[in-house]
Amino acid sequence: MAENMEPMQENPKEKLSLRLEIYDWMQCIVAALVACVLIFTFVGRIIGVDGGSMLPTLEDGDKIIITNLYTKLEYGDIVVLTKREFSREPIVKRVIATEGQTVDINFQAGEVWVDGKLLDEPYINAATTRQLDVSFPVTIPEGCIFVMGDNRNKSTDSRASTIGFVDTRCVLGKAVNIIWPASRFWDMKK
Repeated sequence: MAENMEPMQENPKEKLSLRLEIYDWMQCIVAALVACVLIFTFVGRIIGVDGGSMLPTLEDGDKIIITNLYTKLEYGDIVVLTKREFSREPIVKRVIATEGQTVDINFQAGEVWVDGKLLDEPYINAATTRQLDVSFPVTIPEGCIFVMGDNRNKSTDSRASTIGFVDTRCVLGKAVNIIWPASRFWDMKK
């Protein structure tokens, strides 16, 4: 019986088929990596929230999707920005006013006014009573925005000279939605 056993020879077609399959897989992996890089560079990315300055809207540890595909920033937009004078890490704040608008804050009453109109701010944690080192009223310069955290009395924001007016070129993106934790998915209010 041992005499009838011949060593198995590789079939050249099977060898070619295996090479083609490996090549196909490599193409898929490279295409997926290129797509991820392009999406994260030109469309959006995922950012983690660090700290409680945006409570109750965003909690410490939330993961949000941001996009840089927007035409202009408006009141109420939540943005992720860099301000190296303040922090090496990106920070998350809400746009309160844009270029040319005037912001005034009555810290005794806890009210924020923009262009003489009291803001209706159902998203804040508490009235704005914490005054930092910027004097009000202020007019926002061209190409800048004025930002504040939703947890006003525990937030360092445009009321502090270390952040002040934020050049729109420092904005990494506008928040689109919460993606983690799953229980808060799509729960971001404007």
